[in-house]
Amino acid sequence: MASFRRTLSPPYHDRHYQNGEAPVPVPPPSHKPFAASAKPSSASLGFDVCGFLTFVLLGKQPRRSWRRLLYRCLLFFLFGFLFGMTPFGHVNELQAHDFSLDIKPPNVNVNAQLEKAIDHPVRHDGFVRESSNLEVGAGVRAKSDGSSDLVPRKQLIVVTPTYSRAAQAYSLYRLGQVLRLVPPPLLWIVVEMNVVSMETADILRKSGVMYRHLVCTKNSTDIKDRGVHQRNTALEHIERHKLDGIVYFADDDNIYSLELFHSLRQIRRFGTWPVAMLAQSKSKAILEGPVCNGSQVIGWHTNEKSKRLRRFHVDMSGFAFNSTILWDPKRWRRLTLHPIQQLDTVKEGFQETTFIQQVVEDESQMEGIPFGCSRIINWHLHLEARNLIYPKGWLFDKNLEADLTVT
Repeated sequence: MASFRRTLSPPYHDRHYQNGEAPVPVPPPSHKPFAASAKPSSASLGFDVCGFLTFVLLGKQPRRSWRRLLYRCLLFFLFGFLFGMTPFGHVNELQAHDFSLDIKPPNVNVNAQLEKAIDHPVRHDGFVRESSNLEVGAGVRAKSDGSSDLVPRKQLIVVTPTYSRAAQAYSLYRLGQVLRLVPPPLLWIVVEMNVVSMETADILRKSGVMYRHLVCTKNSTDIKDRGVHQRNTALEHIERHKLDGIVYFADDDNIYSLELFHSLRQIRRFGTWPVAMLAQSKSKAILEGPVCNGSQVIGWHTNEKSKRLRRFHVDMSGFAFNSTILWDPKRWRRLTLHPIQQLDTVKEGFQETTFIQQVVEDESQMEGIPFGCSRIINWHLHLEARNLIYPKGWLFDKNLEADLTVT
């Protein structure tokens, strides 16, 4: 088969053009292969964006000077930043005192909240307590401008010695219900002998009062008065833990009014008041306690000749004192650093006066409450029968079995 080969075209400069036309130069072909899938670099993207913005804003074809385009982009960016930060409108100027790192409580209208509390009862732990019964003056102090400040109440530390007997549960329940109505803070310290009984612990848990259950480990065969050592156990606990408040010895067989506990918070050092008592013969009532001129103690009530030898004629439930006397002797300028305790070595009926002599020097350091000692606010009646035991048949180890006829 015959083959044909075309001759190469003559070069451009060898061609002849008619009418004197000049040849059009053709650039030489690039030796780099063209890649259709190649991605433009970030520098070329930035160059194209700046060039496009320059063409849109200035209406000119951008030149291929990347420095000038970069300067213009930076200038536009700075102009936009300053434009965004420029305030357009009225701005309140903040004073220096508006900036503070102190945490301030929100403004609360105490009077409005108290009025609301009076209208609606407050429910706590399954019982309802009317808020109107709360002592408003004890926790709120009114100012001349109509606002009010919350004033913290003094803590009451009520010490109760108890022992196993037939009427123990009744007495503790009754005292617990009274303490439940007293506005907090209140700490009830109950002291038992030798061991903690589960029955007493159950009563305290259900009382709704903050309490501490202590045990007196003193050997009961070596003591004459059980209550003296139980109170001393409570005093040691208060001194060891530096409890701050007003200490009051409240036996579980006495009768107390709410006014008594409200008055205890007025005591600064040592307070006392008259107590109505039923004589041991239960044939007459006697009054024992201070005679007051306002809040100043000027004398004592007493009816028994055998007790006239006592320095202070007061019942165990007829006085209260500041707990700091026990663990802060420098504050009260006590001359001795010996712990303050009740004495078991003195004659019955003299435990009160020997204890008070360790707390105060004379009547000038006492406060009579209520004002003028004009009202009876607690009673010591000795109504509980002695040697009372549980009747047989009250306790059953097993449930009762009964046959019921179903018709």
